[in-house]
Amino acid sequence: MGELELLEEDVASARMGRMGSRVFDAVRQAIVQLKFRPGNLLSEAEVARQLGVSRQPVREAFIKLAEVGLVEVKPQRGTFVMLISIRQVQNVRFIREAIEVAVVRKAALEASPKRIEEFRHLLEAQRDAERDANHMEFLRLDEAFHQSLAHSVDTDYAWRVLENLKAQMDRVRHLSMPDATPIDVLVGQHAAIIDAIARHAPDEAEAAMRTHLSEILLSLPRLAQAHPELFSD
Repeated sequence: MGELELLEEDVASARMGRMGSRVFDAVRQAIVQLKFRPGNLLSEAEVARQLGVSRQPVREAFIKLAEVGLVEVKPQRGTFVMLISIRQVQNVRFIREAIEVAVVRKAALEASPKRIEEFRHLLEAQRDAERDANHMEFLRLDEAFHQSLAHSVDTDYAWRVLENLKAQMDRVRHLSMPDATPIDVLVGQHAAIIDAIARHAPDEAEAAMRTHLSEILLSLPRLAQAHPELFSD
């Protein structure tokens, strides 16, 4: 009887854990996409109502979001979306460049014709999003392109590590659409990366990736000046 009760408790805990992960992912996405703006007060009860869950998984999600630097829990005041840290964006960009330069060099040496065709297919989809001025779809495809590069050379774990780090960068990416960083510029940079990979030119692929990942350094000061209430540091 004791074993059965313990098992039921474990199953309930696991289900709550999965629910907590789904709530975490949903709130994280809302923060990254700026649906919850930097500085906003988050209501545990309101988030629970919108997601159709109890307050417990929301509370757990807020704790995890605080651990990754996306919210700040202030005693007696509530939970607030963190301002975008310029310093953290710069640091994460530095880490991302180190990882993705290594990835793209490997891709230039190893990518098969089938993989290169997959990259070109994603590029065409990005061009469609550009023509339709569909900024959210472009950002989704942008993410898919970088993830596809990592997957093509079996560095999925490195991508998952990076994915957990780059939420601050992603908020800037969403804020930069469409004015600070025109989509056609980013599509052109992706095309240069793919062309270098297709020619098996690792040095050129590296240079193209560095140029691409430096784009945020150009838009960041303009965005911070235009929206000072959203930034810190």
